[in-house]
Amino acid sequence: MLQCSAENNMYGNFKVALIAYTALALIAGFALDGKIRLFVWILLGGLAIKTWAAHKAGW
Repeated sequence: MLQCSAENNMYGNFKVALIAYTALALIAGFALDGKIRLFVWILLGGLAIKTWAAHKAGW
């Protein structure tokens, strides 16, 4: 029987979050222009760094 540990689930959630940030950044790259695109990319980058830091801390 396949068992799902909390550590595997955390890694899976981390991957899903980073994929979602990447997809949103790509959509913003094609759909937006100028300063608003830069703002969205900076925001998504900050969220990705925050997610990575929480993942490293084991939250």
